[in-house]
Amino acid sequence: MRRSDIMKLLFETPYEELREQADEVRCKAKGDHVFVRGLIEFSNRCERNCRYCGLRAANTELERYDLDDEQIEAAADRAVALGADTLVLQSGEVTGDPGRIARMVDRLSRRHHVPITLSVGEHPTSSYALWREAGATRFLIKHETADAGLYAKLHPGWTLAQRVDALRRLRALGYEIGSGFIVGVPGQTPEILAEDILLCRDLHVDMCGAGPFIPQKNTPLGTEPRGTAELTLRVMAVLRIAMPWANLPATTALATLNPVAGQREGLRAGGNVLMPGFTPAAFRRNYCIYDNKHRVDMEEARLVIESAGRTHSLRV
Repeated sequence: MRRSDIMKLLFETPYEELREQADEVRCKAKGDHVFVRGLIEFSNRCERNCRYCGLRAANTELERYDLDDEQIEAAADRAVALGADTLVLQSGEVTGDPGRIARMVDRLSRRHHVPITLSVGEHPTSSYALWREAGATRFLIKHETADAGLYAKLHPGWTLAQRVDALRRLRALGYEIGSGFIVGVPGQTPEILAEDILLCRDLHVDMCGAGPFIPQKNTPLGTEPRGTAELTLRVMAVLRIAMPWANLPATTALATLNPVAGQREGLRAGGNVLMPGFTPAAFRRNYCIYDNKHRVDMEEARLVIESAGRTHSLRV
């Protein structure tokens, strides 16, 4: 699939036609089952200053936290008991002790017989290898934008090449890799959006998350306009057509734009994954990547799946 083909699908094909095509591909390649990943945001500390993210180090308005081992285990126990098929451990990007994450992964993988996904950013290959040995099998590290110039503007001091290199190193270690990007981030052009899709396809990622840009007030982009659900759904449909094999989440950001129908329409546009949150309630508001984040729980996930006419195995 060439960039011109993607541009035509994204901006010229009537949406109902596009959605039907994507849903047909999804049904044939992935079936009707929706995977449910239990998300645990175990720390909001971050050393980077990405211009769109509320976790950025320069945000002094944010109360920082680190969950202790007991809190993480309790959250994981609840997620698995309610039917999560994977545990996703997420934090900001910090150059701390890799041994702590390794011990966390080892405990959870022994305690629960479900895959462990990490989403903790760029690290040395030695750390990735340590976590793989401890039991982590999947790694999510979004590239955010496939344009090197825009990436550098959004991520001061870091490059797109470094991000892509991390994904390649993870793949070489045997991880299933996930990437993704922001739809409607300031500075994005239609051509860049097409390149985002092409990059994920060329990397043959196992998972790809595309969510709308939502500003966070304590960031340099805090007054910029939101991305739209309409364009995000078109992007999801094109991702499904371009990458039949991939798992595509209907993101929480879609639910933030439209709590009633956002994720349901994401599933109808080719999605096959939901990621309800299990971060303890006392800490959730401080995992503030963007403002007014909608908190999707397991009951809401079940309702979304059923309203989209899909199947699940949730025990709620």
